[in-house]
Amino acid sequence: MSGRLLRLACTAAVAAGIVLAPLPATAVPEPPAPGERSVSELLTDLQRLYQEAEEATETYNATAEKLKEQRAQVRRLDGRLARARLSLHDSRGAAGRLARQQYQNSTDISPYVRLLLARDPQHALDQGHVIGQLARERAEAVGRLTGSEKKADGLARAARKALDRQLTLAVRQKKDRDDVRKKLDDVEELLASLTEEQLGAVAELERTDVEAAQEDLVTSGALGSGEDSGEPTRAADRAVRYAVQQLGKPYEWGAEGPEAYDCSGLTSQAWGHAGRPIPRTSQEQWARLPRVPLRELRPGDLVVYFPKATHVAMYLGGGQVVQAPRTGEKVKVSPLASHPILGAVRPDGAQDKDAR
Repeated sequence: MSGRLLRLACTAAVAAGIVLAPLPATAVPEPPAPGERSVSELLTDLQRLYQEAEEATETYNATAEKLKEQRAQVRRLDGRLARARLSLHDSRGAAGRLARQQYQNSTDISPYVRLLLARDPQHALDQGHVIGQLARERAEAVGRLTGSEKKADGLARAARKALDRQLTLAVRQKKDRDDVRKKLDDVEELLASLTEEQLGAVAELERTDVEAAQEDLVTSGALGSGEDSGEPTRAADRAVRYAVQQLGKPYEWGAEGPEAYDCSGLTSQAWGHAGRPIPRTSQEQWARLPRVPLRELRPGDLVVYFPKATHVAMYLGGGQVVQAPRTGEKVKVSPLASHPILGAVRPDGAQDKDAR
């Protein structure tokens, strides 16, 4: 990270009491006893469980978003149905009034005979015109009534289907929530089974693995010359500032702030506050936002991790990201290679240079 974004992140990190420097090395553990898992195996198991928990979390988030949209659709349809029923009531009233008026002015004598027998032929003609007009108005009212009935029936069917869809999503959301809790229980069970020495050894191995991956990323040229690809747009700068201001806040699955975040909750809220709403989940962010090569990264871009796009972080510059890592941790600054990288996207990729 370089320049003012580096100073911004460091200042916020210090204010939040976060140490960005690598953790001190712990003592090398003794070889595992027969039947015990090695530190490497423990780390692999733990990372797998964390990844499964985050994948379940993103599934829950996606269902929650669909449920939110479905509830909005139900409200819209309910409003339209209420207006259609009011219109139907008015149409029925108008048709009834016209029917009564026509009945009161009707006779079994044909209009031609009435004209011949009338003392005032002009009055008879005027009266016949009025009756004809009433008949046309009644026909139009009946047409409107029929249209209103069809519209109300169609909206009623759509509202019922939308409500059924909402109930189905609510059931799915509960299942997704239970899946997340089960995955997190598995993580806690594994952690509880480890000694302090094992926990320290696992943390140290994870740290060295990340350092090695970051070094490989730099030396391989995947980040280009190592310099960031230009200055961020104004929107990207606002998104970065918002994300950095959240340093030290806890990770909480399904959370979108302001007190806690999960990974995509942090990135979606940051860009939302920058005036450019983006999809809620990391998978949708990966699927729907413009892709950008790692060698062209600039602050504000989103780095997506794991083959299923189940984790996301925001690039700060200088090979660093800000992220809401996982349960038990806090929003922090991390090396770009903290997890296996899938790729990167740019939320304001469609903006031109004038937006900078």
